[in-house]
Amino acid sequence: MNDPADPRLSISSPTISAMPNGVGGGRPAVLSLSIKEKAALYAAYMPYLKNGGIFVPTNRPYNIGDEVYLILTLLDDPTRLPVAGKVVWISPSGGGASKTPGIGVHFPADESGIMARRRIEEALGAALRSSRPTHTI
Repeated sequence: MNDPADPRLSISSPTISAMPNGVGGGRPAVLSLSIKEKAALYAAYMPYLKNGGIFVPTNRPYNIGDEVYLILTLLDDPTRLPVAGKVVWISPSGGGASKTPGIGVHFPADESGIMARRRIEEALGAALRSSRPTHTI
């Protein structure tokens, strides 16, 4: 669970921003996620998923299994990581004062998913072993 008083973890924070870019006709939603701080990356990363995944703050409704196309930018690295994933977690709007609304996106087992997981885990390093709460557990 996140602390709504911690601006690094709130949806309105500049630390994490997600913007949908139009969806239509069964095509995957396109989301752009920029995470600028290590603490926010830790809170958003989902290492317990088989291929890894990431929490994306959004008020837009999704269903489990929806496909999304994510453009991920991490910390100070300007490189954008394109990842096509699936929604595996939903934290709906109005789910409680301490929950940030959003979705958990499971990375695919392909090269893009492997690269995203590797880059996140390299950035987090020893923080991966922390027991601090995240957006999903």
